[in-house]
Amino acid sequence: AQPDLVAELLKATVAAVDVPVSLKIRTGVDAQQINALAIARIAEDAGISLLSIHGRHRAQRYEGQAEYDTIAQVVDVVDIPVLANGDIDSPAKARSVLDHTGAAGIMIGRAALGRPWLFAQIKAALNGLPAPPTPQPHEILALLQKQLTAIYQHYGEQTGVRIARKHWKWYSKQLDIDDAAGFNRLQTASEQHQWLLACAENQITKPNR
Repeated sequence: AQPDLVAELLKATVAAVDVPVSLKIRTGVDAQQINALAIARIAEDAGISLLSIHGRHRAQRYEGQAEYDTIAQVVDVVDIPVLANGDIDSPAKARSVLDHTGAAGIMIGRAALGRPWLFAQIKAALNGLPAPPTPQPHEILALLQKQLTAIYQHYGEQTGVRIARKHWKWYSKQLDIDDAAGFNRLQTASEQHQWLLACAENQITKPNR
């Protein structure tokens, strides 16, 4: 960790733009160097407007469990809003993390891949409303079709078809599909579109478990 360099970089970034600057950090470098509190103070002093903290240190990568005690400690020592991040994959977990940390909000990343409805479910639960049900298989496939169409339009067909494969991998975890890997053999947007239609029309999908 190089706190002086962190301060220099953050101050330069804030000074270079006329919009609020946010920062995302981890709890530290490794288990022996948990420095989120120090970095958070530096960030606030540098003019950072919002801080997001992932509850793992850098050496953990995405292994092990996120911890939220460090995030709670940061919330107590800075005045800027803090978002809690890491392993938040359900409405119940979102509520638990907010209660534990006192954070101003949460940030969700990997848990929403292939599950974009998660945001609506969490929002409803946090507002004391019934969470919308998880979509049925045919609804998930329709949502994926819409998303892939946007991908083709944005990236072009050649690149879009390749990008679509990783999105299918995420969505397919929510479905029971015969030969799910078959999607990766498709070479055109039309083939991918027809393949997904066949999943619905031929009832390859089965009810969510």
